[in-house]
Amino acid sequence: MKNFSTEKIILGLVGGLTLLAVIFIVIFSANEQKSIKNQTLIASYQTSDKAKPKIEVSSTFNDLGKMKVKDEKSAEFTIKNTGSKPLILFKVSSSCDCTFGVVTIDGIKSQEFGMHSKSDWTTSLDPGKTATLSVIYRPFIMPVSGTITRDVFVQTNDPEKPKLTFTVKAFVE
Repeated sequence: MKNFSTEKIILGLVGGLTLLAVIFIVIFSANEQKSIKNQTLIASYQTSDKAKPKIEVSSTFNDLGKMKVKDEKSAEFTIKNTGSKPLILFKVSSSCDCTFGVVTIDGIKSQEFGMHSKSDWTTSLDPGKTATLSVIYRPFIMPVSGTITRDVFVQTNDPEKPKLTFTVKAFVE
């Protein structure tokens, strides 16, 4: 058997660790590239642009009234693009694990978006078109009692309203 010197052992360990680091960097870079490829480019506009999307909402607040912990209630909000360019809706999320947002356009519903939603989902609303945002509150997921308010957030490419907050209020018994 050959006698390995301490220097050769250290050199082997350093080489092995370097090889592992390179493999890790390659795998991480490949995953980042996949993530970048899946992202949708969103047209952006300035407030001074004449041609741009413009969001108009029916309201941003709804009182759901009294409800029991086991109940589920929802509120509908109308979103309209009154601008001259497509309005992009994206990064829908909520303020609590018990609250969800669903966007419906032409009868087609999005997935449910909650507090920790990480999604590449986007949708485009052509000029003059309308969408409905449903804010769904399910208190049995995070039981509380008394007066509560919960929010659903929607980001847009409207330069005057880049992030909207839709709020529901309820009294949970």
